[in-house]
Amino acid sequence: MQAVQFSEHGDTDVIEYDDFPDPEPDDDEVLVDVKAGALNHLDVFTRMGLGALGRLDVEMPHIPGSDAAGVVAEVGEDVARFEPGDHVAVSAGLSCGHCEFCRDGEPTLCENFQIIGEHVRGVHSEQTVVPAENLVPVPEHVDWEIAAASPLVFQTAWRMLVTRADLQPGESILVLGASGGVGHAAVQIADYVGAEVYATASTEEKLEYAAEVGADHTINYDAENFADAIADVTDERGVDVVVDHIGKATWQDSLDSLAKGGRIVTCGATTGRDPETDLNAIFWNQYEIHGSTMGTPGEVDDVLELVWKGEFEPRIRETLPMSETARAHEIISNREGFGKVVVVPDSEL
Repeated sequence: MQAVQFSEHGDTDVIEYDDFPDPEPDDDEVLVDVKAGALNHLDVFTRMGLGALGRLDVEMPHIPGSDAAGVVAEVGEDVARFEPGDHVAVSAGLSCGHCEFCRDGEPTLCENFQIIGEHVRGVHSEQTVVPAENLVPVPEHVDWEIAAASPLVFQTAWRMLVTRADLQPGESILVLGASGGVGHAAVQIADYVGAEVYATASTEEKLEYAAEVGADHTINYDAENFADAIADVTDERGVDVVVDHIGKATWQDSLDSLAKGGRIVTCGATTGRDPETDLNAIFWNQYEIHGSTMGTPGEVDDVLELVWKGEFEPRIRETLPMSETARAHEIISNREGFGKVVVVPDSEL
């Protein structure tokens, strides 16, 4: 088969689309003919060798990709949930299933939590094998691009807002980086919950898209400081919740945007993991800080059911053949466009 792959960490020139041994499913795995994959900022960091907790150590050559959808080709002997011909999408979180946190229904806190495409071989290839428990059914009316682009960002945003931040109708929320995958999913979910949504982006075109998917107020962070803008439009009150997956460059302004007793929720730190922070402001204003990663199986089912029904929609900024995955990485790194970047096996084009 053909697969996106790299044999060393580095810039986009390490990415190849070339022959790779055909995968074979184990007893608990499913072989999937991939129809589409989607990229996340995670793929850029993985290519560079950067994991959430430090340098990555993955088997080379490595196939990246945490998002994909396709048709079941073969199932292992112990798999009962799926059969050949089923439409499926990948949910990329891997957990051990038996530690304290897995037993408590919190597999994203698993002591051995890993992500397909980051810590283990990914799914940007003509075929892939995935544990059956990491596949979700996809209705046949759902386009492959939508099915591939939805799982990681919508489960992440759903857990951040609904579970961790406990966002309520009538509350106010600021979503940073609303043009990215998680950001544009968070805007839609916040609007669905019934919150008043403030969103930031770097161009007027991106802000228009954010408004289209549910933002009530938009802020161009290249034109003005977003914390000052929030203070102006809320009469110095601030917002109840801030979604910050940017990290070092925005952290203090995110805290400054909160109302007293407000919550900040984070799932990433694309600009750096070690921001300066004002601890006095945190305890004096009784802020809550919530970390969040991926979603539980129940959360995945809840949010994807809404995607399949059309309540939420991942915006696709560009679709490329897998042989042009290097260009897909550039689009994400350069923050071009709004929404998700999809890659399709060249043999499917």
